[in-house]
Amino acid sequence: MHYREREVTRVAYDCDVLVIGGGIVGLSTAYALTRAAPGTRVTVLEKEEGPARHQTGRNSGVIHSGIYYRPGSLKARYAVRGAAEMVKFCAEYDIPHEVTGKLIVATRRDELPRLHGLVQRGRENGIPVRELGPAQIAEYEPGVRGLAAIQVGTTGICDYPAVARRLAEVSGAEIRYGTEVVAIDRRPDRGVAVRTARGEVLRGRVLVNCAGLHCDRIALLTGDDPGMRIVPFRGEYYELARPELVRGLVYPVPDPAFPFLGVHLTRGVDGGVHVGPNAVPALAREGYDWGTLNPAELAGTLAWPGSWRIAGRHWRYGGGELRRSLSKRAFTRAVRRLLPAVTADDLIPTAAGVRAQAVLRDGTLVDDFLLREGPRTVHVLNAPSPAATASLPIGREVARRALRSLTGLGEHRYSG
Repeated sequence: MHYREREVTRVAYDCDVLVIGGGIVGLSTAYALTRAAPGTRVTVLEKEEGPARHQTGRNSGVIHSGIYYRPGSLKARYAVRGAAEMVKFCAEYDIPHEVTGKLIVATRRDELPRLHGLVQRGRENGIPVRELGPAQIAEYEPGVRGLAAIQVGTTGICDYPAVARRLAEVSGAEIRYGTEVVAIDRRPDRGVAVRTARGEVLRGRVLVNCAGLHCDRIALLTGDDPGMRIVPFRGEYYELARPELVRGLVYPVPDPAFPFLGVHLTRGVDGGVHVGPNAVPALAREGYDWGTLNPAELAGTLAWPGSWRIAGRHWRYGGGELRRSLSKRAFTRAVRRLLPAVTADDLIPTAAGVRAQAVLRDGTLVDDFLLREGPRTVHVLNAPSPAATASLPIGREVARRALRSLTGLGEHRYSG
């Protein structure tokens, strides 16, 4: 699309800030913008017919404590802060939630040093942690077996789709569902114009990219090089047919080489228990099963050098995840390490999720939230778990950057 010559010095804006993406991060950003700068006109564009249809609405619903994340990282800071804020937000708006605590359980001796490392990390991040022996594990979770565990009291659960819906309602922004962005024209001296799949053209002074699974594609459309690509990993879940086997939340000791937490047990706000997820390559960015294939998206993943470097570096780990995807028996064995009474018949397949994992050209899995800026643009380029937990502080930081971009345009006066 092109601006006409007569628009060079004067542009009619539809809003001050265009936000692409109606997941919990995009909606939290809109919410933060209107609170930080009342009167700011914000429009959120979401390609689905409602909010939270992808990562926000397809996770285990955990309010993470922040214990796993490197001290000082955005994940650590925002998860610890965000967990408390999420509980407060849910209480204020009567959204189902509960602070349950969780157990992280070592089932093998070689996991004990990593478990002790988590104790230290938790303390560095200001998180209360209690160390447990086998008998104490049984007091919390009679069906769980382990050599040692830690109990993290600040972990909780909530209904994230309900949080997203409420954010949309109270944000003060215009939310346009069913509005997919297919082209972007960013002019540093004039603003950002987007064209939608319906042929509409919308203009804003600043654009915020919270497109999740498609954030790298949106960044490229603006003309910014994100320096990464989204490689989608599907997480497959089961529902526990005998939810009485588990009282709360039970996690294995994670492998620090990967941003995935391993197959865990999560009692949700509805009383059901989710088991999973694993982490397998998805054949489409919204590939929620093996039958969903998007040839163009898969080709894009395979063309990115980082994808092959991941495969070469972590083939053994990936092979185990694939086995658990293709074999229910293998998945059951993984669960039985924590919960010996589980049988294959106890595991009922349920909806999967896809993690939008940013991967650098050298194959590095980005392990922190990644925010980048360009002229008139702010990009959220890596916001998988615990982004839902951390969504309120993430939204404030993205809003701060967007408003800084707006105020830096003071020498240009446009009509609206």
